[in-house]
Amino acid sequence: MAKRRKVSDIANQRGTSVDDVLAHLKRAGIEVVDGEVSVDEEAIERAYAAGSTGPRRPRPNPGGRRRRVIIDAGASRRGGPQTGGRQRRGRRNRSDRSDEQAAPPVVPTGVVKVPSGATVKDVSQLLGIPTSAIIKTLMGYGEMVTITQTLTDDAIEVLAGDFGREVEITHAADEEAELETEAVDDEADLEPRPAVVTVMGHVDHGKTSLLDAIRDTAVAAGEAGGITQHIGAYQVRHKGKLVTFIDTPGHAAFTAMRARGAKVTDIAAIVVAADDGVMPQTVEAIDHAKAAGVPMVIVVNKIDKPEANVERIKQQLTEYGIVPEEWGGDTVFVEVSAKKRIGIEEFLEMLLLVAEMADLKANPDAPASGFIIESRVDPGRGVVATMLVGRGTLHVGDAVVAGEASGRVRAMRDFRGEPLKAAGPSTPVEIVGFDSLPAAGELCRVVKDERTARSLAQKRANRIKSETLARQRSLTLDDVFARIAEGKVRELDLVVKADVQGSLEALTDALLKIQHPEVKVRIIHGGVGGINESDVMLAAASSAIVIGFNVRPSPAAQALAESEGVDVRTYRVIYKVTEDITAALVGMLKPEYEEVVLGQAEVRQLFRASKLGTIAGCMVTRGVMTRNANVRVLRNDVVVHDGKIASLRRFSDDVREAQEGFECGILLDGFNDIKEGDVLEAYETREVAREV
Repeated sequence: MAKRRKVSDIANQRGTSVDDVLAHLKRAGIEVVDGEVSVDEEAIERAYAAGSTGPRRPRPNPGGRRRRVIIDAGASRRGGPQTGGRQRRGRRNRSDRSDEQAAPPVVPTGVVKVPSGATVKDVSQLLGIPTSAIIKTLMGYGEMVTITQTLTDDAIEVLAGDFGREVEITHAADEEAELETEAVDDEADLEPRPAVVTVMGHVDHGKTSLLDAIRDTAVAAGEAGGITQHIGAYQVRHKGKLVTFIDTPGHAAFTAMRARGAKVTDIAAIVVAADDGVMPQTVEAIDHAKAAGVPMVIVVNKIDKPEANVERIKQQLTEYGIVPEEWGGDTVFVEVSAKKRIGIEEFLEMLLLVAEMADLKANPDAPASGFIIESRVDPGRGVVATMLVGRGTLHVGDAVVAGEASGRVRAMRDFRGEPLKAAGPSTPVEIVGFDSLPAAGELCRVVKDERTARSLAQKRANRIKSETLARQRSLTLDDVFARIAEGKVRELDLVVKADVQGSLEALTDALLKIQHPEVKVRIIHGGVGGINESDVMLAAASSAIVIGFNVRPSPAAQALAESEGVDVRTYRVIYKVTEDITAALVGMLKPEYEEVVLGQAEVRQLFRASKLGTIAGCMVTRGVMTRNANVRVLRNDVVVHDGKIASLRRFSDDVREAQEGFECGILLDGFNDIKEGDVLEAYETREVAREV
């Protein structure tokens, strides 16, 4: 029975090249898929037998009828590929020559955009390089590839350099972002839209409390550990104008979420506690706002506290290029107390003023597009995604696609949970209707129908799969050596489950930042929802630990974990996860040893024993000599032997140790070439605690 075999294995077995095997298989009509074939050894032999005489050109058909040429993988040596009639021997390599004489690929000029995860065939067509030349070049780097195999980004860049081409590697995420920036509207179609304000800052500086004061809701009270765990989007009306707020968590683990918030925002409200000052996450928030090119409003919170010092904060912020208006700068500062509802009105007025200066407009009649802020699985409604509409108007019934997810908007709700039929620019809405969870931060756009949406989602999924495969392969010898080195790295495998996509993304980012040259974290699976039996089985098969964030294992999963011995850990605050994983990594590090010298003894006299060997009569000059300790023999400060003490005696008694200033007899294990004047140095190695 035929089995799947790699072409490279067949080449090694026959002592030939991959190109040679591919040529014979091609002439025999045997299909090669992803570098593998489904044949037995006999079929391979027949392929080589058939290819040894080369393919023959069929005899012309005098009757003018069209004959179908059937290529048989089992063709005999005598007949070659079966053609249904006798062949002429004269022009037997015409087909091969025609391939070689085909028009050369067109050499592109300028910078060529090559998608990440492109195959050898794709690169050949885009860069105008024959596939045979690509395969031969890669073989020179020690990489055996087929025409359908994906290449790494590094491989594509190396090939481009070797053949004198300029390339730009494009990724699926970049192309999605370009779709949003390429949308251009006529000035006459633009209408004013509400400002989108992102609230950022350090942990416990009062971001959620500030929104709580604005919305007059009890959001802050329900947050675990005082840290906002998800992005939320809300709208408030002030003096007849709407303002949309995005609340980003302030913990360091949510850096990626905060960056995403800055990307979709018009104004960044940086909250700084008056009693605490500028902290690391404050600086990160400022950097995100600067990178996004959005104006900032500095909100100095907790001014009601006795230790509040607003002037100190202003002074600190000048070090980061943030200068208040009253000091001659262009940054608006607002002093508030979210707890006592002081300065809230002034804060909203300043936001409206900054928004008015920005002259924010959008086309409400265009096909809707925007960014996914959050996604989760609701037990009653299915996949629920929070989207911030950026352009156009989203309607119930629209077909939408967001990355690998697609569907039709079956229902929409606003931030209060009220049903909506349409949502215009700068409106946050909850969408029900996606077939799978869209990733937080994905561009969501309306397309003409569900079929188109599914097609685009599948195309994106295939593209991401190709990129993933490309990242798993290496090209150069440096990469190969890196893989070998990584084989020495011990890995802590994790299965991570979280309640929502944003938390999963932030938790994954935090875990992957835990690095050490000798040990690393590897997340073998991440998902949204409760811990189920398949998660536990995956962990059992991979010797992994299951991490649950704001989720619990089902009773069946818990029972399975107990029977399989899988460690399932659940958390509510992210920094607790990172603390525990760091501790686990310290335990997995190869122990580090240090050498401790116990003592030294000088050889004063030698005694020969026919059954034992040479016994050294010694004086302990420093420390203590211990039985079974490691010992070096030093002769003129040069180590001539390193072994163990076989026997330690004082007079005729075996002793465990000999202290400094005492005489003793020492018999070394397996070494008799000892001389008077030698120094015996006893030592031991002790394990030292490691740190990540």
